[in-house]
Amino acid sequence: MSDDALRPETVAAHALDAYDEATGAVVPPLNAATTFARNADYGLRIRVSYQRNGHPNLWQAERTIAVLEQGAEAQLFASGMSALVALIETVPEGAHVVVPETIYYGTRDWLKRQEAKGRLTLAAFEPGEAGSLERAISGGSTDLVWIETPTNPTWDVIDIAETARLAHEAGAILCVDSTAAGAVTTHPLALGADIVFHSATKYLNGHSDVLAGVLVTGEVNDRWTALRALRTQHGSLLAPFESWMLIRGLRTLFVRFRQQSANALQIARHFDAHPGLEAVLYPGLQSHPGHEIARRQMTDGFGGMMSLLVRGSLADTTAVLKRLKVFIPATSLGGVESLVEHRKLIESPGSPVPDNLLRLSIGIEAAEDLIADLEQALG
Repeated sequence: MSDDALRPETVAAHALDAYDEATGAVVPPLNAATTFARNADYGLRIRVSYQRNGHPNLWQAERTIAVLEQGAEAQLFASGMSALVALIETVPEGAHVVVPETIYYGTRDWLKRQEAKGRLTLAAFEPGEAGSLERAISGGSTDLVWIETPTNPTWDVIDIAETARLAHEAGAILCVDSTAAGAVTTHPLALGADIVFHSATKYLNGHSDVLAGVLVTGEVNDRWTALRALRTQHGSLLAPFESWMLIRGLRTLFVRFRQQSANALQIARHFDAHPGLEAVLYPGLQSHPGHEIARRQMTDGFGGMMSLLVRGSLADTTAVLKRLKVFIPATSLGGVESLVEHRKLIESPGSPVPDNLLRLSIGIEAAEDLIADLEQALG
């Protein structure tokens, strides 16, 4: 049966190849070779002669992710930031880049550094504010519109199809950071995006033990070919062991993501209107301003990410964090364990994140235990 005929759950569980044809092993073999012997005619036995250009474990992981995202091809990088850096290098010198006002701080800091060097110009828009995106885009000079949806860490929802329309009208491409959707519940390429980005460290791997980033394209074009060359020149492709570990994580992606989504929705509903909170920021709540867009775009759950706005000061928020016992105080998201992070304390100066925001990454534990932990911390 062809890959196109299989449901995505099956594609992920098999990582495309149900077993190794050479040995019959049901777990993909790890191939750590850095160099590959040529044949008797000095031709290539496989697509490359040296690991910096690619390797078998990388290709299996890339093909799996490309199918899950309904894309033409995927490129895996040694981290999410290395994927971003490579993409920004394809932006013409002095061109215009548009981003949401609140995004992952590493992305924001890198783009601002490039702007300070004169490498590009940067404009921000406010999701949900009528006309804000149109005003930020500059027809003829905007080359890239980069969005997250849901945005980190406020979980605003951005209409991908409408953003793609506006970007394309201005002659720009749209790249969607879909990390929080995990290649399960949202498919940006099908909604008009040109490139999808994931920090593959997060939901795609799902076990907090692999650092990786990935770009998926809707079509193979000059920019995509340039990205492939940049990755080779930077030496930033994902190594064999990490690729092999990522394949292992992908095989449980759907069961993990669905459980995390179910847990998060149960927790969000429980704490909605809680007296110790100003708000619960979660797109699965009907009270969320982006809920209707989320219902259209997020077709298989609303994900496991949410934030709580604690009623009180920065000190009050820190006190709640310190009382948590089941939630682990740590950076990152998308793993099987639930994490909590006080974003204001770890972001760079000038961060727009509220002082009283706690970001929660909901894991696969019993939702009742997570609720009880939050209740005692808020109490």
